[in-house]
Amino acid sequence: MADWRVVEGGITAPKGFQAAGITAGLKPSGAPDLALIYSDCEAIAAGVFTTSHVRAACVDYCRQRLEARPSARAILINAGQANACTGNQGWVDTIESAASLGLALNLPPEAVLIASTGVIGQRIKMDQLKAGIPKLVESLSFEGSDAAAGAIITTDLVTKSVAMETTIHDRPVRIGGIAKGSGMIHPNMATMLAFVTCDATVSPTLWQDMLRRAADRSFNQITVDGDSSTNDTLIALANGESRTPAITDEGAEADQLEAMLTAVCQYLAKCVARDGEGATCLIEVTVTGAVTAAAAGQVAKTIAGSSLVKAAIFGHDPNWGRIAAAAGRAGVTFDQSDLRVQLGDFLLMEHGQPLDFDRPAASAYLTAATQGEYLKTDTVAIQVSIGDGPGSGQAWGCDLSYDYVKINAEYTT
Repeated sequence: MADWRVVEGGITAPKGFQAAGITAGLKPSGAPDLALIYSDCEAIAAGVFTTSHVRAACVDYCRQRLEARPSARAILINAGQANACTGNQGWVDTIESAASLGLALNLPPEAVLIASTGVIGQRIKMDQLKAGIPKLVESLSFEGSDAAAGAIITTDLVTKSVAMETTIHDRPVRIGGIAKGSGMIHPNMATMLAFVTCDATVSPTLWQDMLRRAADRSFNQITVDGDSSTNDTLIALANGESRTPAITDEGAEADQLEAMLTAVCQYLAKCVARDGEGATCLIEVTVTGAVTAAAAGQVAKTIAGSSLVKAAIFGHDPNWGRIAAAAGRAGVTFDQSDLRVQLGDFLLMEHGQPLDFDRPAASAYLTAATQGEYLKTDTVAIQVSIGDGPGSGQAWGCDLSYDYVKINAEYTT
C-alpha cells in the first residue's frame, strides 16, 4: 500500500511555492503562453534534459546554471516558440529572459531557470515576453497551479497536474507537478516539459539522483511518436519549507520520498502519453521475466512504441502477432518458447504458442477503452512475459489514429 495520498493543489501544493500563468501574446491563438513557478525561499534544484545534439538555448542555459550552483528560486516557461535552432540570438534571448524576470522579482538572474516550448526555429517574441513579466509576477498565487499548467501547453488537449502528500517525522511532506506534452514524445530523459516542487529538505546530490531514477521509471518509459524533442526538460525544486529534518543520505526517509517523487512523475508521464496527438486511449505495457529491469523496460517501450501495435489498437484489432514481433526486435535476448502475451484478460499466446481466444470480445475490450474514463478505464493493458528472470518493467504509449497525421501535417501552417 502506498505511503502517500493524492491531494489538491498541483505545483503549488507544497509549502512555499507560488505559480502564475498569463496570456502575453506569444501564441497566435491568444491562449495563455507564459508561466512562472516561484519559491518563497532558495530551493535545491535538480534537472534532467534532452540528450539530443540539437538543443534549445534554454536547455544549455539550465544545464550550466545547475552545474554551477544546484539551486533556484524561479522557473520561467514560455509557450509558442521553442527557441531551438535559433543560433546565438537564441542564447541572448534566454539570458535576457532570465535577467528580466530576475529584475522583476528582485533576484539575481542566476536564480532563474528557463524553459521554452513551441515551434522549432522560432525565437521567443521578446517584446511580448518582457512586457508580460510584470503582469506575470503580479499574478503569482499559492493557488496558481492551474493557471501555470494551462500556460505551458501547445497541442495538448488537457492540462496535466498532480500533487501527493506523505508523512516524514510526523510532519506532512508534499510533492506537486505539472507537465506538457502531446506530440514529439519519445523521451531520452523526460517529456517535453515537466516541473516538480517539493517542500522537503534534500541534499543536492541525493535530489538529483532521485530525479534521474524517477525519470528513468516514468518519462523515459513513454512514447507517442518516436520523436525526441530539442527542448526536453524536467526540473525539480525542493525548498525545505515542510521543516522536516534534512534528508542527506540513502535510507528509509529517502526511499519514501523517492517513491512519492516517482509516483508523481509516473502520473504525469501517463497523462502525456494519454494526451498523445490524436490518441483515443492509453496503452500500458508490462513486461516480466527478463534478466534485468532495464531489459524488461526496453521490451515494454519497444512494444508501446510500435506503430503497428498502436495502429491495431486504434482499429480495435487484437492482432497479438504485432506485439510478439515488437518484443522480438527490442534488442533483448530471450527464448521465443518462453513468450507469453496477454491483452487485458485475454491470454493470446503462451510458451510461444498461439491460443484460441474470443476475438470479438477482445475487440470489444479495445473499443471500450476508447470510451473509458480518463486514466481510469481508458487504458489498454498489454502483459508480456519473456522468461523466468527477476526483471520487470513498464512503458506507456497511446494508439495511432488518423488525426495524428492531420495535426502534424499542418503544425506550422
